[in-house]
Amino acid sequence: MTTVCVAGGTGQVGREVVRLALDAGLDVTVLSRRPPSGTSPAHHDGARYFQADVTTGAGLAEALHGADVVIDCLEGQFGKALKNFADGGARLLAAASGAGVRKAVVLSIINCDQSNAAFYGSKADKERVYANSALETVVVRATQFHSLLTAVFQAAAKIRLIPVFKGARFQTISPLDVASELLAEAMGEPSAERHRTRTIGGPDIRTMRELAEIWLKATGRSGRIVEVPLPGAMGKYLRNGLNLVPSQRTGTDTFESWLAKREDSL
Repeated sequence: MTTVCVAGGTGQVGREVVRLALDAGLDVTVLSRRPPSGTSPAHHDGARYFQADVTTGAGLAEALHGADVVIDCLEGQFGKALKNFADGGARLLAAASGAGVRKAVVLSIINCDQSNAAFYGSKADKERVYANSALETVVVRATQFHSLLTAVFQAAAKIRLIPVFKGARFQTISPLDVASELLAEAMGEPSAERHRTRTIGGPDIRTMRELAEIWLKATGRSGRIVEVPLPGAMGKYLRNGLNLVPSQRTGTDTFESWLAKREDSL
């Protein structure tokens, strides 16, 4: 039986990878700095959870022991986690190599190497670490998640003013669709190309205004939609359409269908 180790298997994508891998009959281990309790929504019966920290290397050898493939869904959005994000990837890969892992798959962001935003830059740095690994690696770049836009709309709805960025279009994708692609790459046959990059996107491309209108209708919330400019690195990234991949509409779960499944969005 193939053993899959999911690094960051308690996050929104990682937990979906764990669930899909268990449903496929795989042996699943999860490494996390804070393993969930048995009653947590992030916990899946059947998976084995290990406390491990890629910033120090503590617990990695135990968590990766016996694993055939590792799927890296770790995030580092702020502070030291952001600063040390790429270094953490290097520690994970070194430990995986030492444990005899044959392949590593990592979640990244579409065109992260073409943005000056710090978070995107950290993703690009980590991609370069993977490209220099002794293991076979696959980088899966995804467009922005449905949940990113939902979080913006939910926060703004408290004051009944919904900001939408001028000139911004999105091709949002569901975490489940992303998880499915990560697992498929992990379970794929060995490739003659040692380091590959794939880009996947959601099924639809819509303006931020259109997404806001869909969210308001689906949730029954009220608020006035206001167009605002988005300056800086992220504004340039969005205006240039670097968050879009029209030729790779991989996801099947639309923004509407994803909202309909989420009680906490209503």
